[in-house]
Amino acid sequence: MRLRVEFTTEPFDLDEAPSHAVVARDVVQTADLDAVDVGPFGNTAEGRADEVLTAVDALLRRSLAAGATRVSLQVNVIGDEAAEAPEVER
Repeated sequence: MRLRVEFTTEPFDLDEAPSHAVVARDVVQTADLDAVDVGPFGNTAEGRADEVLTAVDALLRRSLAAGATRVSLQVNVIGDEAAEAPEVER
């Protein structure tokens, strides 16, 4: 199964990225994910379910420890790897 996570951390600071936002960005950028898009008002990452869920766990733990007072996230199933894999002839 493949997943996409969309997330934001708060509180916002438009002048400088707060430490919790930097930590969250580092978590997804260093995780074993297929696609990462980091922006000032929202972030997305995609990959295999195990990798996305591992990254979400680290994201929550580390960004809260770095001062986030709220983490909003949404996780969507975007595909089934078994269904997407090419069939192998035997």
